[in-house]
Amino acid sequence: MEKIAMLGGGSWATALTKILSENGARVDWWLRAKDDVQHLARTGHNPRYLSAVAFDRSLVFPTTELAEAVAETDWLVLAVPAAFVQPVLDKLGRDALRHKRGVISAIKGMIPGRNMLVTDYVRERFRLPATRLGVIAGPCHAEEVALEKQSYLTLGSPDVNGLGRAFSELLTCRYVRAHPAADLDGIEYAAVMKNIIALAGGIAHGLGYGDNFLAVLVSNAVQEIRRFLQAISPQARDLSASAYLGDLLVTAYSPLSRNRSFGSMVGRGYSVKSAQLEMNMIAEGYYAVKSIHELNRRLQVHMPITTAVYNVLYERIAPAIELELLKEKLR
Repeated sequence: MEKIAMLGGGSWATALTKILSENGARVDWWLRAKDDVQHLARTGHNPRYLSAVAFDRSLVFPTTELAEAVAETDWLVLAVPAAFVQPVLDKLGRDALRHKRGVISAIKGMIPGRNMLVTDYVRERFRLPATRLGVIAGPCHAEEVALEKQSYLTLGSPDVNGLGRAFSELLTCRYVRAHPAADLDGIEYAAVMKNIIALAGGIAHGLGYGDNFLAVLVSNAVQEIRRFLQAISPQARDLSASAYLGDLLVTAYSPLSRNRSFGSMVGRGYSVKSAQLEMNMIAEGYYAVKSIHELNRRLQVHMPITTAVYNVLYERIAPAIELELLKEKLR
C-alpha cells in the first residue's frame, strides 16, 4: 500500500484525497482546523469543501499534527495555498523529507516575498534533487472531480519515467487520466500564469466585455506565457498541450474558476479586500501576479496582460481605465 501525506484542507486537497484513497492508497491528511479533523474522523466528510464526498475512514486519517502526517509516508503532496507553504514546511526539520519517494506540489502559486516556485523552495529548504520533485497540472476543477466527471492531469517531473510515471498511476482512475511530462519548471510557471490570465478575463467579464474579447485575450496570453517561459526557463515545449493551454482555457473561461470569479468581482467594483472576504477562498493569482511582475523587472519580457492585472490589484488603477489601455496592446 502506498502511503501519502496530504497537506491542506481545501477543495483541491479534498479532490486529490478522494482520487488517491479510492485507488487504495493510505492518506495521512493534515488540516489546520481541529474541528474539521474531528468532523472528518467522525463522518468521513470534509465540512468545508466538497462536503458531499465520502471518504473511506480505513484509508484516510485526518490529523492536525504535521509531523505525524509526514513521518511514515512514501509521498508528500502539497495542497495548501502558496502563501502558507513556507510557514507550514518550516515547522519540519531539514531532513524530514529525505526518505520520501517524492514531493508533489498541487499548488498553482508562488512563495510570496521570495518570488519562488513551490518546488524551488522545497528543493532549497530540504536539499532535494529535482528528480524527487513533481507538480500536478490540470485542466481539472476539484468540483468536477467530486462529481466524477472525466478529467485529465499531467504530472511534471524531470524523472518522467520514474517519479512522474509512478505518481501518474496513483492519480489515474475511472474518471481521471494522468500522464507524466518532463517539463517541471515550465508546467509550474504556466500554472501560475494561467491564474493571472483568469484574473484578467474575470475583470473584463465584470466590466461587460464579451466572449470575443476574451478569445483575443487568451490568444495573446498564450504568446505572453511563451515569451516569459522562454526567458526564465528556455527549452522546447508545446504550449498547445493540455498542461499548458488546457489549464489556461478552463481557468479563464469556467465559472468554477476562483481566479476568474475574483477578477469579475473586482471588475464589477469590489475592492480587493471585499472580494477576498466574500469569496472565502484564496485566489492564487492575486499573490502570483506580484511575484511574476517583480521577476519580470529583471527579465524585461513584454507582458501587457500581467502588467494590467498588477496595475489594477496593486497600483489601484481603475479596472475600466486599465482595460482600455490593454485593448490597444492586443492583436
